[in-house]
Amino acid sequence: MMELFNLTSYKCSKLITHQYSTSFTLGIKTLDKKFHFPIYAIYGFVRFADEIVDTFHDYDKEELFQDFKKCTYEAINKKISLNPVLHSFQQVVHQYDISGEYIEAFLASMEMDLYGQRYNKDLYDQYIYGSAEVVGLMCLQVFCEGDLELFHQLKEPARSLGAAFQKVNFLRDMQSDYQERGRVYFPKVDFRTFDNDCKAAIEQDILKDFNAAYAGILQLPKSAKMGVYLAYIYYLKLFKKIQGLPAARILTERVRVPNNTKLALLVGSYFRYRLNTI
Repeated sequence: MMELFNLTSYKCSKLITHQYSTSFTLGIKTLDKKFHFPIYAIYGFVRFADEIVDTFHDYDKEELFQDFKKCTYEAINKKISLNPVLHSFQQVVHQYDISGEYIEAFLASMEMDLYGQRYNKDLYDQYIYGSAEVVGLMCLQVFCEGDLELFHQLKEPARSLGAAFQKVNFLRDMQSDYQERGRVYFPKVDFRTFDNDCKAAIEQDILKDFNAAYAGILQLPKSAKMGVYLAYIYYLKLFKKIQGLPAARILTERVRVPNNTKLALLVGSYFRYRLNTI
């Protein structure tokens, strides 16, 4: 009956992905089926950690996070957990030999959010590496299926893609991060004096990450390329929308890409994929 427990755990992570992110759900659905559950498991793990530090304001977030961290390592060491999210994640860790350094870096970045850090350049880079780049590297380990040469070839583009996604999130969420959590992630940026010049400098940095990431997407295995490209094109669309707005709008609203636009991006991406233009 262990197979039933494993399947149920994976389905819990799948449900979490569906509930929290339509864009990542669409991207995962376009991956080869063998990658669906592993990527759902990674998403479920990182989403729950992020929820603790971002959402549970009426609870002792530090205690909850330390318990989650402890249970994560116990699940990996024991190869089982009664927490279905951690159980499915530990299975992926063992099946694809996910680096313990990536897990440690991710949890360290999430922990930074508990203490209201003011981010200088070094802390900013550390946070982005742990919160986003290593998540891309975990997924890349799944996609490469043990091909270490391919993994090392695509490692830097995968980091760039994770960094681009996270920096776009920072811009999109500037209002809520500051007003609800007292955070501004960009170094030397004051929410109260954020202007178009400051926004343009950040956008130039993000564009470099997007360009570096695209070269890696083209080299991904066919089984993973479509799904990663769709996530890339969705975030690029969101970035372009943010880029077209003045700084004052970013400080007062959360920019979104409508679901019908996401579906249009899916259709367009599918045809480009079928025509071998990506």
